[in-house]
Amino acid sequence: MKHPIIIAILVLALASLACGFNINFNTPRSMETGPDQTETINVKAPAGTAKLSLAFGAGEIKLAPGAGAALAQGTVTYNVAEFKPEVIENGSEIQIKQGDFEITNILNANKIKNDWDLKLGDAPMALSIEAGAYQGSMSLGGLSLESLAIQDGASQNEVTFDAPNKVEMTVLRYDTGASDVTLKGLANANFNSMIFKAGAGSYDLDFSGDLQRDATVTLDCGLSDMTLRVPSGVHAVVTVDGGLNNVTTGSGWDKSGGTYTQAGDGPTLTIVINMGAGNLTLTD
Repeated sequence: MKHPIIIAILVLALASLACGFNINFNTPRSMETGPDQTETINVKAPAGTAKLSLAFGAGEIKLAPGAGAALAQGTVTYNVAEFKPEVIENGSEIQIKQGDFEITNILNANKIKNDWDLKLGDAPMALSIEAGAYQGSMSLGGLSLESLAIQDGASQNEVTFDAPNKVEMTVLRYDTGASDVTLKGLANANFNSMIFKAGAGSYDLDFSGDLQRDATVTLDCGLSDMTLRVPSGVHAVVTVDGGLNNVTTGSGWDKSGGTYTQAGDGPTLTIVINMGAGNLTLTD
């Protein structure tokens, strides 16, 4: 777990976009670390739809189903006092967060630990995640997500829907900075609309799974390498706008101006891309 923090903070050197975490690159210093501390998280599911918010800075996070009747269960292991998590409950609104603090040039980043390992339950929820520089592995298939919003800074994150979302998701939104993001099984997310906004980075969006209804996707990116994976047989319409873009397509795609169409049966996947500059690959 030690190198994701130093990679994200020192190499990408990106100001955090969330949680009130400030990065100051003026004077190098060491953060005070101590022995590993582990906090147990066990949050009951409220009646109705829960609004669950996770907020943290630099570190590593793993999410998966498995909390059953609870809303969230798991552990947070850390060795910096400011990383101590707090659970705030206000009716159906639940926040699991870390306190605000300043991250400066960190000389001992390879000694810092901040590991979140959480299971999510079966209850319907609106899930939001706000993070700084981190490495993530989020398995969200088979949950009951009515909405999903992820906002992060410099991240290396993989989000997977390996089973259909049990309820209709109104909006899936992902806002990121200079990151390496992989989204798998997006058709299983069962969303009506998806919004993906990003800066410079590498992005791999896989729309495999069970597309149950017409869905609209809006992608707004800076200088990027983006791969869109749409299974053959899915009716898809992709419109590309923006600056100088190099578009590569696999077999089965027809081009007319800036619009690329794949024939198929069933619901239609409509994707609108505004890319400042970069490479776009359409494949299955």
